[in-house]
Amino acid sequence: MPITTEARSHAQDLLQFIDASPSPWHAVQTMEQRLQAQGFVQLQETQRWKLEAGRGYYVMRGGASLIAFKPGHKPLGDSGFRMIGAHTDSPGLRLKTNAAHASDGMVRLGVEIYGGPILATFTDRDLSLAGRVNIRTADGFETRLIKFEQPLLRLPNLAIHMNREVNEQGLKLNKQTELPLLYGIADEKSSAREQFHNHLASKLEVSAQEILTCELNVFDTQPGTFWGAEQEFIAASQLDNLASCHAALSALLDTASPATTAIAAFFDHEEVGSESAAGAGGSFAGDVIGRISLALGLDEEEQHCAAAHSFFISADMAHAYQPNFPNAYEPNHRVMVNAGPVIKTNSNQRYSTNAVTAARFITLCESAGVPCQNYTHRTDLGCGSTIGPTIAARLGVASVDVGSPMWAMHSLRESAGVQDVAYMIAAMKTAFSS
Repeated sequence: MPITTEARSHAQDLLQFIDASPSPWHAVQTMEQRLQAQGFVQLQETQRWKLEAGRGYYVMRGGASLIAFKPGHKPLGDSGFRMIGAHTDSPGLRLKTNAAHASDGMVRLGVEIYGGPILATFTDRDLSLAGRVNIRTADGFETRLIKFEQPLLRLPNLAIHMNREVNEQGLKLNKQTELPLLYGIADEKSSAREQFHNHLASKLEVSAQEILTCELNVFDTQPGTFWGAEQEFIAASQLDNLASCHAALSALLDTASPATTAIAAFFDHEEVGSESAAGAGGSFAGDVIGRISLALGLDEEEQHCAAAHSFFISADMAHAYQPNFPNAYEPNHRVMVNAGPVIKTNSNQRYSTNAVTAARFITLCESAGVPCQNYTHRTDLGCGSTIGPTIAARLGVASVDVGSPMWAMHSLRESAGVQDVAYMIAAMKTAFSS
């Protein structure tokens, strides 16, 4: 299929967005930089809010969650909010608190499994570390982001000569003993922990004694790329769900003067259940919406009216049909790459979609000139979930779950369609303008 020049431009921007965001903390930093470039003003939760017409605002919580918004010119009580939500975290490996340990002459870094990654995809890749480190200061401590550009780590496969059944039985890794990542040769003059902390300190240009704590994410250093006979596909880490974050942010930044108040919300911890202060299961969304309402002068009755007029789009990636595995899909719900946004439905409320909200999203896509598709999981397979049901329940608003189709969800290297990047941005921009 022909891929438009606009779609290629959006897809290239998405790949750059992901390459700059190897951890959820970096993702929020990348979004903050783009918001500030467009004149958005940061609000602090510790201060009173004063909102001006025509301005954009954002607020952060926990370092890896961010909500940005533009007040609409219609009365909020009569029009409500147009909200799009996505998540900044991706499944993968996180370093343990005391990760570095020496054994058999090697320094290895112990990891915990975050969410539900496909572990085999981490083997034989050029891995590195990114995240945040807390540094001691005269007044207490400060948080700094850190990213090692060069490969630092590796999880080498066991040779087939020692694992003869790997192609028949699949690669199985013991999560405790076979996932520690190879980092370097043990130094007889210093402990593994000292070696590792000295490396961190050198990168941050501080002394090792100044490092208090850190949260570090394992990431793949290979940049995102285009692929396919016509370069119609993209491959990258974290398409789930930074592609949805990028689409929502791009749509908000391209919405100059919304009639209704437009909100783009990006939450941490979706991959582990959302139950945190900064997650969709916490109070962040409700707190921000409440404070916007108060700042715009709504009384309690008008706030309830605003909620009843509101619409929430939960944006998380969708499972595209992979022809090598036809039996993995519901036969009548095979969604295709580069064929438009996917409406995701589950009668057990794993997704928040219902017939009314699905119809509403279909009409939005029609207004945007964008095709859309429908997805339902196989009945005999467990269905994943999203922030959609959580936010819908917390806020009491109409909600739909959608996503762009992709392959290899939760792999370290995922794939999606170039045209779908532009399709989703267009649909979201129309939603903000509705």
